[in-house]
Amino acid sequence: MKKTTYNKLVRDKIPEIIKKSGHKPIVYIADDKEYINRLYDKLIEEIEEFKENPSPEELADILEVCETIGAYYRISLNEVKKIKNKKFEERGGFSKKLILKEVIKDD
Repeated sequence: MKKTTYNKLVRDKIPEIIKKSGHKPIVYIADDKEYINRLYDKLIEEIEEFKENPSPEELADILEVCETIGAYYRISLNEVKKIKNKKFEERGGFSKKLILKEVIKDD
């Protein structure tokens, strides 16, 4: 019997998929504190995967985690989109590739 340890948050249907492949998943349900911390870990994991393989699939994983974090805090996507659009109108986006090196202040 071979065992592989993951110890990470997985999508809801993963245990079912593992069972169908003939293996036995060992899972538990996290409490709220662990859950949100595992979501943060998952977000970092998904960003790292996207950096290695920039693709629609990896970006979709990032979005899924962001949406789940939003739902956890009861923040609606519509509210987020409105704020995003307002910030874009007021401050712009990131398409110009600008790097702020320093600011010189007149005293």
